[in-house]
Amino acid sequence: MKALSVWQPHASLIAIGAKAIETRSWYTKYRGPLAIHASVKLMREQWRMCMHEPFRSALTGAKLLFLDGHGIKDLLIIPTGAVITTCNLVDVRYMLQGKLYRYENGAVIAGGEIPMPGEPELSFGDYTPGRFAWILKDVQKLPEPIPAKGQQGLWTVPPEIEVIITNEQGL
Repeated sequence: MKALSVWQPHASLIAIGAKAIETRSWYTKYRGPLAIHASVKLMREQWRMCMHEPFRSALTGAKLLFLDGHGIKDLLIIPTGAVITTCNLVDVRYMLQGKLYRYENGAVIAGGEIPMPGEPELSFGDYTPGRFAWILKDVQKLPEPIPAKGQQGLWTVPPEIEVIITNEQGL
């Protein structure tokens, strides 16, 4: 099984079904099962992002962010350094002129383009022209995060972790 390391809170947004498109600067021909790994670090910028809309509502609704109502203590409970969900990568589209285009062999293919997503999906990604939209379907959050060391790019899940994923999801 292939995997992709994703910064938090984006990995958790995928796991809870709030984010169906992962934006990347690079294209892949790969289509199929994909494990989403939550990167180890949660930088200050990502923490701040969680406190603002639409991230705040999505994470609070999924019980991953707890606010005390007085601004004294906010608690963010999102896993890091672990595989947290699986999905299927069904398409990769090129972003140009406010639409998502088919892309093959290094070229944009006219016809069949689709519009950019609306909110909150638009706020959950970087839709700068020239980037790629990875379309994710069939998201299945794992019952428990599986600790794993991530990597850059697409990587192969170690066999011992793939066995746990398969057992937990009844595959």
